Amino acid sequence: MGNKIAVIALGGNAFTRAGQAGTHEEQEANALVMARSIMSLLRAGWGVVVVHGNGPQVGSLALAHEESSGVVPPQPLFTLGAMTQGQMGSLISLALRRVSGWPRVRPAAIVTHVTVDPADPAFSHPTKPIGPFLERAEAEELAARRGWSIVEDSGRGYRRVVPSPEPIDILEAGAILALIDAGFVVVAAGGGGVAVVSGPDGHHGVDAVIDKDYAAQRLATSLDAEALVLVTGVETVMLDFGTPGQRAVEEMTLEEAERHLAAGQFPPGSMGPKVRASTRFLRAGGRVAVITTPELVYPSLEGRASLLEGRSGTSILGYTRGPAPAAVETSALVGP
Repeated sequence: MGNKIAVIALGGNAFTRAGQAGTHEEQEANALVMARSIMSLLRAGWGVVVVHGNGPQVGSLALAHEESSGVVPPQPLFTLGAMTQGQMGSLISLALRRVSGWPRVRPAAIVTHVTVDPADPAFSHPTKPIGPFLERAEAEELAARRGWSIVEDSGRGYRRVVPSPEPIDILEAGAILALIDAGFVVVAAGGGGVAVVSGPDGHHGVDAVIDKDYAAQRLATSLDAEALVLVTGVETVMLDFGTPGQRAVEEMTLEEAERHLAAGQFPPGSMGPKVRASTRFLRAGGRVAVITTPELVYPSLEGRASLLEGRSGTSILGYTRGPAPAAVETSALVGP
């Protein structure tokens, strides 16, 4: 394949934003914003894989199933994850078709399974928030009635938390690569993929939600991608966040990012997984990882300030500072 590959990870909260109810119309409008950002990569000739989160969607679906359990049998969490892959895959695929104005754009969404270790400590310590933000009384009532674990999340309310084991292998990686080779824009590993474990009689789903940033890293490494793009709600990574000395970082080397991680600069529940996924990707041979908002992805990859008031996101480099080697020249990522 002549095209280089960029894996773009979109947060589930990018589709259901703060203050929104999560209606189809709201998610559709948000998907169009994301699709417009992705088009620059496609026009530049890159092979693109889109990974998306599903925390708000799978949590809301789980809540709906629990509330209607007297009428319809509730489904396990891993099945709900597969259902949201179809939901969000369709949403993103249709958004790409609508904004492209380019008949050659062919999106394909693939339900993706990801193996995990059944002995992963995460199964004993659920930490991954899913579902809507709830008032404390409602959350505590659901926890008592359904046996859920709940936590206060980011000062915005209470949410259910579930196990989030480490991804080991992407079962459909070969199929995804074949689709890229055939010219498709692939939506894959939605919500981190359906978590499965391997047994004597094959693979079985387990109730867990894999962190989509870690799944995106694993997929990007499997595909030998050049770029890993982690799209979030903030423009840049911050050092000394929440202190008078906090400062934005537009560029880091792999070694610098690892030092900041070791020093505890990036909390586990927020920026930590994104920076850690980036360093894993680069250690495995990736060229560049970017953490930023949708509109700043391309100037960040290009390595110069955005036309939007001189802003850019954070780039973490897998090569020494200075001009990027020809094999990883990133200016081609900037579309017209």
